[in-house]
Amino acid sequence: MTTTSLDQLENHLWESANILRGTVDAADFKTYIFPLLFFKRICDVWDEEFQEISEEMGDPGLAMFPESHRFQVPEGCHWQDVRETPANVGTALQRALREIEKSNPETLYGVFGDAQWSNKDRLTDGLLKDLFEHFSSLPLGNSHVATDVLGDAYEFLIKKFADATNKKAGEFYTPRSVVRLMVDMLDPKENESIYDPACGTGGMLLAALQHVHEMHGDTKRLWGKLYGQEKNLTTSAIARMNLFLHGVEDFKIVRGDTLRNPAFFEGDQLAKFDCVIANPPFSLEKWGEEVWLDDPFGRNFAGMPPSGCGDFAWVQHMVKSMAQGTGRMAVVLPQGALFRKGAEGEIRRKLLEMDLIEGVIGLAQNLFYGTSLAACILVLRKRKPTTRKGRVMIADASSLFRRGRAQNYLEPENGAEILNWFQEFKDVQDRVRIVKTDEIKTEDWTLNISRYVLPPLNEDIPPLPQAIEDFKSALERCREADARLDKLMTAGGWVK
Repeated sequence: MTTTSLDQLENHLWESANILRGTVDAADFKTYIFPLLFFKRICDVWDEEFQEISEEMGDPGLAMFPESHRFQVPEGCHWQDVRETPANVGTALQRALREIEKSNPETLYGVFGDAQWSNKDRLTDGLLKDLFEHFSSLPLGNSHVATDVLGDAYEFLIKKFADATNKKAGEFYTPRSVVRLMVDMLDPKENESIYDPACGTGGMLLAALQHVHEMHGDTKRLWGKLYGQEKNLTTSAIARMNLFLHGVEDFKIVRGDTLRNPAFFEGDQLAKFDCVIANPPFSLEKWGEEVWLDDPFGRNFAGMPPSGCGDFAWVQHMVKSMAQGTGRMAVVLPQGALFRKGAEGEIRRKLLEMDLIEGVIGLAQNLFYGTSLAACILVLRKRKPTTRKGRVMIADASSLFRRGRAQNYLEPENGAEILNWFQEFKDVQDRVRIVKTDEIKTEDWTLNISRYVLPPLNEDIPPLPQAIEDFKSALERCREADARLDKLMTAGGWVK
């Protein structure tokens, strides 16, 4: 049987987006393409299961039982049923997707998002038929496309959509090299729980799964221990499809506003996790101050973040979500969060006094979609190793990147170097300093990286005394040239 390669699948999926080009804005490609891909995958797998059981049992009737299938596809709601619909294709598609969701309430409810398939001003019958025929030309069952290949192709498409909509992509996509660095620093184990309170398309949860796999752990032991919350409906649906298409069968992704309405609890307290990881929206303005004034979960333990900037609301929520003994977290923040004063300065002071902050890594500018700002990674730990107590690793990685046309990139070798700094936890000239909390106190609790780590001087720049002499010499030559020009201009009659 012919199997589909990753390159073939990636090209095929990207071509489906090109069918929409001109009719649908690039920012909305993901709203339509991902549900169709997932719908096709579910139906192709259902067909394979039906065929296998029919041949094995010799009775096609047995293959219709719900127990024979991972996901239920109600009668009249199969891919082929919609494909053969002569008119009002969008209405037929919308009905099929909703019925599949209803038939799988524990796993698929709401997974297809809220695209308006029946809007003929945007999606004509002809356009939808073109899309259906395009997807139909490539089988997506397990026997043709392995789970890891399909998952990689899905991630490829997420990145392509991010590239196509740079300004809006930061809402749902974190560069995978940064994600990988954060996960590697946290080093999740196969029996640990992992939580992303701003999970986007699920990339950090999947990177944790990949890390465990590469460390020769049993990734199935992570099933049921992956948790995420995402405010945007379409993005949360994409995250759930992403995990399913990567073969994960048990996880919890909840749509909702984490800062106002957190989703995971143990009794009347926030649930605790071994690893907490996130790239939340930078400096969110309307973040939920009205709820935090009297937060029932005590998330303002270090102070109230300023009303127009939610960076430290995310940090404090994540701290409260860390397990008592094993809890550790990594969060991406704008570098302004390291040195802004006022309420944020007080929160930094409290976190440092509690000895929670383990590492501060300043990254290069323009690594993230939608912003050219330089960001940083904060690593916090509930219980530091003895050798790290009362100390913070402050690292300047601003020069570690590959310059790109639209944005910069953190290369794998860059991430490996930063990871080594964190693991070694010792000074590196011009790059890393292990700073005692007492010293940070004398600096008024700022974590501004340049206060502790200065970039190396360019060897081509002469020492200051020599630079002054060079300047004086150049100035004298300039004055002499000006005097000669003035004499020539006067002799030629240009100046009186």
